[in-house]
Amino acid sequence: MNEVWFYSIVSVLAVSLISFVGLLTLSIKAQKLKTILIYLVAFSAGALFGDAFIHLLPELVEENGFNLIISFFILGGIALFFTLEKIIRWQHCHVPIDKDHVHPFAVMNLVGDGFHNFIDGLIIGASYMINIPVGIATTIAVALHEIPQEIGDFGVLLHGGFSKARALFLNFLSAITAVIGAIVALLLNSHIENFETILISIAVGGFIYIAGSDLIPELHKEFTIKKSILQLLAFIAGILVMTVLLFMG
Repeated sequence: MNEVWFYSIVSVLAVSLISFVGLLTLSIKAQKLKTILIYLVAFSAGALFGDAFIHLLPELVEENGFNLIISFFILGGIALFFTLEKIIRWQHCHVPIDKDHVHPFAVMNLVGDGFHNFIDGLIIGASYMINIPVGIATTIAVALHEIPQEIGDFGVLLHGGFSKARALFLNFLSAITAVIGAIVALLLNSHIENFETILISIAVGGFIYIAGSDLIPELHKEFTIKKSILQLLAFIAGILVMTVLLFMG
């Protein structure tokens, strides 16, 4: 159990530090950054699908069989992440931005992102309760998704009126809620029956939603054959990484 706690806390701390990736983007031209990110998005989509279908779902089925309860919790995960995304986006209004005033949508983005990171922490903690290899695979999948998301969040905070330093600090505070999520998952697991199964089912639904609803549509915005092929290769590479991690475990 001590090993599970160690891996969980180290993993969520590492994922939280990704919030500082926004600082690195300041020296990269916007067009070049966009080009790099789109392939990272494709890789991340493959990794999330791979983790859901290669690691998490097989472990669930092996432990519990495949039943309607698991199906409902997976669907619940999809609904949860759909709702969370709505909360994050609903304040992105069209009121002119005043750089001397923090805009409400920036604050709402922080709140929504903090809750999202809390759930990521829950998922990572629950994954390590299955076994260490599954926890590592899930951490990698979450981290890959967090890189483009944190870059976007950093941009939203700057656009909403925060200074660069304050945006980085607040983005990190929002990210650190993942640590709280992991601790909550580890503490509650011994008190709530089937808590691990519930969280992993929700994680499967969440990963399917993020990859299929958020990431894949971004890839369809590029129409050239060369870029489409490179995106497909990056997507397959993400799946292959999750496959390799399975056999390494």
